Amino acid sequence: MNQNLTHMKGVKRMRPIRKQRGQSTIEYTVVCAALAFALFVDLNSSNSAVKNVLDNFSNAYKKISYALSLPT
Repeated sequence: MNQNLTHMKGVKRMRPIRKQRGQSTIEYTVVCAALAFALFVDLNSSNSAVKNVLDNFSNAYKKISYALSLPT
């Protein structure tokens, strides 16, 4: 197999790219920060996604606790 590669002119060996070693970690951090900012930016307003989720959990807990408190 090595002999076949040596006969191919103009083919360069691929070297590992070392400049991009931590790039995926940085991209992941930036995307997570942007999502967190988008979710928590309007926490005081009624249109916040996090506030809607928390309100829905609260309502579900109230309904479940009411259903459990009823006599059987």
